[in-house]
Amino acid sequence: MRFGLLGPPVLFHGVQDGGRSSGRYEARAIASPKSRALLAALLLDAGRAVSVESLKDALWGGEPPVSAQASLHNHITRLRRLLDDPGRLRTVPSGYVLRIDEGELDVHVFDAHVTEARAAHTGRDWRRVVRECAGALALWRGAPLAGMPPEVGGYAFAQRLCEARLLLLEWRYDAELALGGPRLHELVPELAALTGEYPLREVYHRQLMLALHRTGRQAEALAVHRELRTRLVGRLGIEPGPAVREAHVEVLRGAAGERDSKGARDSNGSGEPGRPNPSPAQLPPPPSHFIGRTAVRDALARTLTAPDPYPTAVISGMAGVGKSALALHVAHQLAERFPDGQLHLHLHGATPGMTPLTPAQALTTLLRDLGTEPCRIPEAPEAAAALLRSLLAPTRTLLVLDDAASAAQVRPLLPGGAGCGVIVTSRSPLTALDGAARFPLAPLSDGESADLLRRASGRDGLDGTDAARLLVELTGRLPLALRVVAARLAARRALTPDALAGQLAAADVRLHHLEYDDLSVRRSLAVAHDALAASEREADRDAARTLCRIGALDLPTYGAPLLARLAGTGEHRTEAALDRLLDVALLEETTYGRYAPHDLVRDFARERAGEQDTAGAAETALHWYAAVAERALAAIVEPGPDWDDRRRPTPSQPGGHAAHVDTVAPFAGAEEAFAWGDRELENVVALAARYADDPSEQRAGLVSALARLIFPYAHRRGRVAEMEVLGQAGLRVARRLGDAAAEAYALVDLAGLHFLTGRQNDALALNDSALAIWRRLDHPSWIRRCLNNRGLLLDGLGRRAEAGEALERSLEYARRLDDPYGEAVTHSHLGNLVEHTDPRAAIERHRRSLALGDEIGAVIVRHSAHCNIGYAHLRLGQPAAALPHFEESLRILGRHGDWHGESRTRLGLVRALRLLGRDGRAVRECAELLGRADARADRYTGALARHQHGLLLRERGHIGEAREEWRSALAALEGTDEQAVVRELRELLARPV
Repeated sequence: MRFGLLGPPVLFHGVQDGGRSSGRYEARAIASPKSRALLAALLLDAGRAVSVESLKDALWGGEPPVSAQASLHNHITRLRRLLDDPGRLRTVPSGYVLRIDEGELDVHVFDAHVTEARAAHTGRDWRRVVRECAGALALWRGAPLAGMPPEVGGYAFAQRLCEARLLLLEWRYDAELALGGPRLHELVPELAALTGEYPLREVYHRQLMLALHRTGRQAEALAVHRELRTRLVGRLGIEPGPAVREAHVEVLRGAAGERDSKGARDSNGSGEPGRPNPSPAQLPPPPSHFIGRTAVRDALARTLTAPDPYPTAVISGMAGVGKSALALHVAHQLAERFPDGQLHLHLHGATPGMTPLTPAQALTTLLRDLGTEPCRIPEAPEAAAALLRSLLAPTRTLLVLDDAASAAQVRPLLPGGAGCGVIVTSRSPLTALDGAARFPLAPLSDGESADLLRRASGRDGLDGTDAARLLVELTGRLPLALRVVAARLAARRALTPDALAGQLAAADVRLHHLEYDDLSVRRSLAVAHDALAASEREADRDAARTLCRIGALDLPTYGAPLLARLAGTGEHRTEAALDRLLDVALLEETTYGRYAPHDLVRDFARERAGEQDTAGAAETALHWYAAVAERALAAIVEPGPDWDDRRRPTPSQPGGHAAHVDTVAPFAGAEEAFAWGDRELENVVALAARYADDPSEQRAGLVSALARLIFPYAHRRGRVAEMEVLGQAGLRVARRLGDAAAEAYALVDLAGLHFLTGRQNDALALNDSALAIWRRLDHPSWIRRCLNNRGLLLDGLGRRAEAGEALERSLEYARRLDDPYGEAVTHSHLGNLVEHTDPRAAIERHRRSLALGDEIGAVIVRHSAHCNIGYAHLRLGQPAAALPHFEESLRILGRHGDWHGESRTRLGLVRALRLLGRDGRAVRECAELLGRADARADRYTGALARHQHGLLLRERGHIGEAREEWRSALAALEGTDEQAVVRELRELLARPV
């Protein structure tokens, strides 16, 4: 059976011949309009489920009758009777699915012919074009979906097919014009009918002109052009396009014989160009050992052989990434598609020791290469560009413009002929070059890099070795660097890959070892930097200085505010400088507003930055980060003693911090502050790790202050890995500098980290050490906080009497200090303590905490109170009462950020939903929690979530998957103090399957 949409919807049944299939099909119309509409709606989504509502809309529009459901069922039944196999039309939960096998729907066959015809037309295989177009057009029975009411839909579908038919006609007539022969006379009436039907479609007019001209009817051909031009100018105010103008010139010249020769050459690959000068064939040899780039190579080939006029491709990327190699590789592959020649011109946009060619110099070179006598080359660049376009217009020529400096350098060199193709390579994407397709190149993959290294070096034993992997990593997968390494290995057989990797491992001399003969990574990078530094433009000089600042600081990523502070310029000037560094491929924009150099560009930038620059840049960055961290603290932490204490300097903090804070604008709110922290935490951690042990007490003191000020953000975000680095760095600095207050901060912060990760005994020891220091320093607000933390930790360890004592003393301090925030937090922890024995009393404690939170507007207190009330209801066996409190807790928290509170609330929400039997939502919430925990490398929270996920899987009957989740959870909880969950996990895993 076959199905038809290319015309009114029909079914084709196989014709039997003597009881056997004849291979022919007979169309059978469907009498019922509703059945036709139903078939059309199902065929439009063949193989996919079509909902009942969609089918009702197709049959009755927006006003289905009351009996629509029953009536639809009857129509489905009737349609099944018309099919060769009623099982083709299946009922599924969401509606109905009509199974269509390959080749059974005429639209699919039609589209396959179109694809083949397009490829043949691109490759100028004219006989194949005629064959494929004829196959597609034979399927056409009329307008797709003819006779269907608008409710069926498919307007865009039908329009696409109608347009494809017109393209098939265009391609077929192109092929028949190229092949020539007696069929040319038959084309005239067909094309005349099409020009009458489509009076503004220029291609049919061009083809009619050529058909008339090549059958000796030149005057009629000129009349067709005159009528078309009058129509276009009169109605649209535009001139005919270049293809029509070229055909007009052919008619005027009476060049039928020349075109017949060219058509024959296009069809079978033979024939002479007929020009007095030989066709240029200037492409340098293709690169040896060309590796990878399959996807971009194929995309380049499609662009340059597409039927669109003036295909231009720009290959961009950093120095040494392989732009020229790719351009030459593709150019050689496509050379036969451009029989009138291949031009290659090196524009020296970034060639060491060379000045970029001016457009006038480039035009002169190209015109001479095309056979123009020097005396006939116009002096004015505009006239020379016009002459170049005139010479190339009637040809199929490929231009490779290598190493362009700018769009202004390239623009005058572009041909005007529709048959020409252009490949431009440049470090810049040349976004000012209109109409170009862009192909930015990244370094090779690890596998491609290793393959290139092995082939170019001739060292077959490199495959899969640790040395090869290390060499790939140390070269940054940059083809130029890999070729230098390969050349050195090939030149010195005694040089082992391990020894060379050892030389490259030292970052300060890596570029020295990446030079061989005329290959040099350093020289390639220096061209762009030196040109910027010597430029008359302020943005260029700023860009060169900015690259040096990047080398001096050497952070994972950069933003304009930090670089502006390092350069001492405003952010607008810095952003202009960054744009220039992007344009010359010395930087990459990893995400919007964040920049990073390639590893070898980092090495180059470090070379250009002196030691003094490095020290100065580090202090500037530490001052700036500490200042902004204080602004973030103000936006994240509610005003009160906690906020005041964190901002109070410790003895080791260098002077002038307040002045730096004054230069930084406050954040608009917590969300903006958290976003800043998310962007910059990686840099903060890198600076803290690097300068915690710095001999300079100034820089070390800044690290201590920065760790103290940024830690609340990291804790609230749950960034456990970063908290470890910051806490340990702060502790080392404080002890080395003898700063007791800074040491106590670091101890408290590390205790908070251990609490987040379930190591409560470790957290308790750290907290008690901090408490002893705060008592020695007589700091009541921090004593209150540490007592509160002590009570919380002791409760988690099951030491409830000691916990109650610590919490009551913390509550006394809070009241003595008139600290309602601290009082609310302690009430909350006392409620958790009471919950073990009297959940209802715990709820009252939490309501008291909630009232205080509402009074002082403390988001964290309010969200925590609702979360705790939810857990108390769970302990009472009331999941329905718990659920709204968990939901309210998350609503209050919003985007304020409190990973511990959020994760605990989400865990309670999953439990409540599971107990209520709402497994679908419970699974989604659990997956959300797991994703967030994994993103933070929080194995402890992830384990708690996997415990719940396993329970959900068990309830759905997936016992094997549930046990896998429980095993993972148990492994992650090893080394923590989480006793209750570990005990339950062991019991679950001990049960027989």
